[in-house]
Amino acid sequence: MHAGDSAIDVNDLRRRYGPAGSQGFDAVRGISFSVARGELFALLGTNGAGKTSTLELLEGLAAPTGGTVRVLGHEPFRERAKVRPRIGVMLQEGGFPPELTALETARMWAGCTSGARPVAESLELVGLTGRRNVRVKMLSGGERRRLDLALALLGRPEVLFLDEPTTGLDAESRRETWELVRALRDQGTTVLLTTHYLEEAETLADRLAIMHAGRIATSGRVADIVAERPSRLSFTLPADVRPEELPPAGRLGALACETAGRTVRLRTRDLQRTATEALLWARDRRIELTGLDARSASLEEAFLHIASALETADGRDPADPARAAERAGTATGATR
Repeated sequence: MHAGDSAIDVNDLRRRYGPAGSQGFDAVRGISFSVARGELFALLGTNGAGKTSTLELLEGLAAPTGGTVRVLGHEPFRERAKVRPRIGVMLQEGGFPPELTALETARMWAGCTSGARPVAESLELVGLTGRRNVRVKMLSGGERRRLDLALALLGRPEVLFLDEPTTGLDAESRRETWELVRALRDQGTTVLLTTHYLEEAETLADRLAIMHAGRIATSGRVADIVAERPSRLSFTLPADVRPEELPPAGRLGALACETAGRTVRLRTRDLQRTATEALLWARDRRIELTGLDARSASLEEAFLHIASALETADGRDPADPARAAERAGTATGATR
């Protein structure tokens, strides 16, 4: 990627809270990545990984402790006047005056925005036209998130930062927001997204990075990261067939075979071959495989594997209930 093609360039970026030594905390510990113009890049990680701290540096809300960051060719903190009119920011919490209506809030925001699009258009984009005269305090949590997004879009941003944009939205609203974000990306807007919904990242992102303890553990195209994990094939054998009668895993084109009672689980890099071999074996034996389930690896599986491996490397027990709950919450969107 050439420098001129990048909307965001991050090199050895660091952010520390507090003084040097044990009294301080390094939230971001030397990360580097770039985001091309018109690309949607997702930043993932468990709670405390450093995602929001990174985002605040990119948005120009704080100065880096070390390293460099460029947004549209400028330092977002020191050259804020050059960057701010060209970006849109959706924070985790909007903090709007509760007594204003959605329309009044948008008008107030538009008055502080250079070249703002019509307020009515912005509210329509996020499906709030019918709620425009409702006070902010009476909006649901999901509606307030949509208002956050409407204000982030007022300035027709070249770069859009979305920090947990669909938290609190119902399934239908989440899908509608995905469609809007896709449309913005297709129109040339660069989007940097943080999310706890792995399905969201898998659906939307061109590329992503997974953070852990202030560092980037892995990055790349979603398909490439998912491809590092094997696919799975599972089925249940008839009562009169023992798992030991199955051919060896290698003959089925599988990496491993696990059994639990009459249930068989195969892990494979070649799902089509393994499924074909298993079905041919069943046909030749004239038996029926019930509960047949063939699926490729998912981003959730890759994420949980990476998180577990990193915790083990850090000397933490990945089986600890608190850690398992945090990872599960990140994968399902149950935690913030």
